[in-house]
Amino acid sequence: MKDVALLGSTGSIGIQTLDVVRANTDKFNIKVLAAGTSVEIIRNQIAEFRPETVIMADNDAGRLIKDQFTEITVLSGQDALKESVGSSDIIVNAIVGFAGLPVTLTALNEGKILALANKESLIAGGPIVQKARMTKSAMIIPVDSEHSALHQCLHGYQSTFNEPSQSIRQLILTASGGPFRGLTLQELEKVTLDEALMHPTWNMGPKITIDSSTLMNKGLEVIEAHELFGVPYSEINVVVHPQSIVHSMVEFIDSSVIAQLSMPDMRLPITYALNYPNRNDSQWGSINWHQITKLEFEQPDFESFACLKLAYQAGETGQTAPAWLNAANEVAVEAFLQHQIMWVDIPHLIADVLDNYDGRQAIEENDIYEADKQARLVARKIMERK
Repeated sequence: MKDVALLGSTGSIGIQTLDVVRANTDKFNIKVLAAGTSVEIIRNQIAEFRPETVIMADNDAGRLIKDQFTEITVLSGQDALKESVGSSDIIVNAIVGFAGLPVTLTALNEGKILALANKESLIAGGPIVQKARMTKSAMIIPVDSEHSALHQCLHGYQSTFNEPSQSIRQLILTASGGPFRGLTLQELEKVTLDEALMHPTWNMGPKITIDSSTLMNKGLEVIEAHELFGVPYSEINVVVHPQSIVHSMVEFIDSSVIAQLSMPDMRLPITYALNYPNRNDSQWGSINWHQITKLEFEQPDFESFACLKLAYQAGETGQTAPAWLNAANEVAVEAFLQHQIMWVDIPHLIADVLDNYDGRQAIEENDIYEADKQARLVARKIMERK
């Protein structure tokens, strides 16, 4: 029986993680639940899974939970999240955005198994996270479907994250193309919020759904793949695959390609992460091969979806440039969700922020927080001038 700390339990990944736990009560015990402000959802989760500790990022929400569930430990505030790490065997970091970085660093520094769905913490804090990964017994098992696929394809080939196998020719990340695949720049100028929130294959939270529509999500995943597997950016490529059945591929130097396929269901990579290095019986993502008629692949449009190009550029720059990219994107997406900017303005705002990148080195943890803070200030100032 493994004790699990599930941070971000009321979001899409958190809810699907509980589906996996619910189907494997003999293998996993939810010891910690953590959420932001979603009191009603977490009340039901507490009643079903009876965790020892509950953490609410919002203090008012924490007080409401504490008044109702007097038999469990209830903590509140952002700093309390780090306190959840020590007592569990597996930490599932499903927190959305940059806020997940402290948990990622704490889990790795304490030598824990980290099931990582919070790609932003690895992207923004890459150099610092790599130092934490050196901690004895620390391990990252990616939950993103693409990186879970690469992890599975590389099983037995990948030595360490900073010494990739010389047998690898390239990593190939697949992208659905989002809801606006094939649209012209003129058509993209008319995109509405409701349209951007309608993903063709995946059911995700609003921030990740918007990132998918701009292909920033794929750009962030390129940086994440570099950080996870140590492969140069020149050997990480993206192909559009509308069916979302091939989740990613590895091409080796002998031209053999290994791919991981399943129907799009996040509970499969979650199951893989929780059970690693073992496999567990499950039907999530199972393919009916009699119904698959075609698998299509095409090149992404870097001009219409400039966020993908910006991500490659920030990744190649390194140091705190990815932190600037991530912060600028979070500000831009939030502004779009609040109807403050148009969809087509998102990459322009991010590009303007990166033009002001100050070149800060990523030496200490605080450098990442300062880079994030500075990039957000620059983004908001640019928005105020427009």
